[in-house]
Amino acid sequence: MAYQSTNPYNGQIVKSFDDIDDAELLIKLTAAQACFDQVWRHKGFAERKAVLSRAAALMRERTQEFAQLITLEMGKLIAQSEGEVKLSAAILDYYAEHAESFLAPEKLNTAKGDAVVESSPIGVLFGVEPWNYPYYQIVRFAAPNLMAGNVVMVKHASNVPQCALAFERLLEEAGAPAGAYTNLFITKDQVATVIDDDRIRAVALTGSEGAGAVVAQRAGKNLKKSTLELGGSDAFIVLEDADLDNAVKHAVSGRMGNSGQACTASKRFIVVEALADRFLEKFQTALQGFEAGDPMDRKTTLAPLSSAQALKTLLGQVDEAVSHGARIVMGGQRIEGQRGAFMQPTILTDIEADNPAYMQEFFGPVALFFRVPDEAAAVALANDSPFGLGGSVFTQDVERGKRVARQIDTGMVFINSAAVSMPDLPFGGVKNSGYGRELSGAGIQEFVNKKLIRVG
Repeated sequence: MAYQSTNPYNGQIVKSFDDIDDAELLIKLTAAQACFDQVWRHKGFAERKAVLSRAAALMRERTQEFAQLITLEMGKLIAQSEGEVKLSAAILDYYAEHAESFLAPEKLNTAKGDAVVESSPIGVLFGVEPWNYPYYQIVRFAAPNLMAGNVVMVKHASNVPQCALAFERLLEEAGAPAGAYTNLFITKDQVATVIDDDRIRAVALTGSEGAGAVVAQRAGKNLKKSTLELGGSDAFIVLEDADLDNAVKHAVSGRMGNSGQACTASKRFIVVEALADRFLEKFQTALQGFEAGDPMDRKTTLAPLSSAQALKTLLGQVDEAVSHGARIVMGGQRIEGQRGAFMQPTILTDIEADNPAYMQEFFGPVALFFRVPDEAAAVALANDSPFGLGGSVFTQDVERGKRVARQIDTGMVFINSAAVSMPDLPFGGVKNSGYGRELSGAGIQEFVNKKLIRVG
């Protein structure tokens, strides 16, 4: 079975689902197009808002129900799962409330005549979404586009099928017409079929570089716009005038949230020499306090990785880094005595530019520690990466922080904070971290037709 719930805490298979066949896929594509043509694009903002607002209210009413599915399928700590559900509801409400103003006609000042740019939906959209935030990721894609009048079809990750179905049922219960939101249990070959289909007008993917390259190539071949949100190896810069305790607090949350399985997790800790030893000592002490256990238990502070394969991959990266000269400050091994895919919180240092780890993303609780002489060296190291998603700068001089932030080649920089996600903050990156933006006013503009209407 391609779509399968396997509890990462104990390795038990919970439930499996069959892929749909090509005939059923064709039926779903036809239904999505019919919904767009005959129903959804003709709804006013108030009617669309009613559906999304109701979905948000239902998510809040059933926070525990939705959160437990996240923890069951991909292992997130239950409190963090609850936080994801609440954030997802907030995004639904945000676009329900603001979509009309974001897409309001824009009157242009022209030398002659009258001109206005109007925003209109483009049709059926296809999203390919990852497992690490099973609701948040699809809400980021679905909420703005549904409010814009598009309809969406989503191929979710194969290890969170119950979350995928729960969100589809949520929108149905909230009053979305059949075909407005469609979950697809499809194969990789069928993904290509969907992208090729004339009814699909654009494609969005959140995932790995490899998957992004394949999807973008396929979309480009079909002359369809795409957006990609890919990996990251975010730099966490600590300057010599930083508040050390605050920096360490955010270093811990930035690296260990979701067991380190986030594209915007803090991954490369770049500390100016004057604070390097004290930062490393405090950081190590904090990481040593994490306790592995059942992620459904609120006393647990360290959850498993999403799968046995994820653990194997991460352990392989650590071993490769060490074989090329890196030194393990702490951790580096699987946690024994646990059935699940648990990785010790790990710090690696002495990572030179010729070490494969220098350019890799570590998707789990592994921190790469670098010491640098000064601010200029910190910026140079931060930028010496194929990725460009987010990053952080810690300094008590906010204007200095802003100046450093402007020099970092990423889509997002946070001053005196690890990365955060909020409905009104644009999300996206540059370089190998992808292109396009989600969330905020920018996110709803990606897949609409900006139509010029001019009266001569």
